[in-house]
Amino acid sequence: MKTLHVVGYKNSGKTTLITHWITLLQEWGFEVAVLKHHGHGGLPELPPAHTDTMQFLAAGAVSTVVAGGGMIQLMQQKERSFQELKALAASNRPDVLLIEGYKQEIGEKIVLIRNEEDREQLQTLRGVLHVARTETLFSDNTALDDWLWRWMEEVI
Repeated sequence: MKTLHVVGYKNSGKTTLITHWITLLQEWGFEVAVLKHHGHGGLPELPPAHTDTMQFLAAGAVSTVVAGGGMIQLMQQKERSFQELKALAASNRPDVLLIEGYKQEIGEKIVLIRNEEDREQLQTLRGVLHVARTETLFSDNTALDDWLWRWMEEVI
């Protein structure tokens, strides 16, 4: 499994790039999983309070798993290590794991920068393979797609 972190500051285009690359990788015949760091503070968006899942959690369950229609939803009231989260995200055995965020964790990274200030602040990151300006995502992402293809070549 190839693993790549897509990192940058808020509104640098991380989600836009990952969404685009998921589609592209699928077109190339690869299965993709994503692990996202919720860096907005507080809890990620939860299901409505009236759902069974939320009732179970409110009653004190530490985990709930809902399965149906070919989909599994896992909710846990416990912090997990980065390695445990990676293992969860990779449990479907994808070809590629794209990780949004987790800047300080060890791994290969593409860094998206909005301006030179971002570049300076991200100088301390380890594992940086490529740096791209956010404006490239919205003007011409062909160069980034070509970079992704070259990065994927050892799998093909």
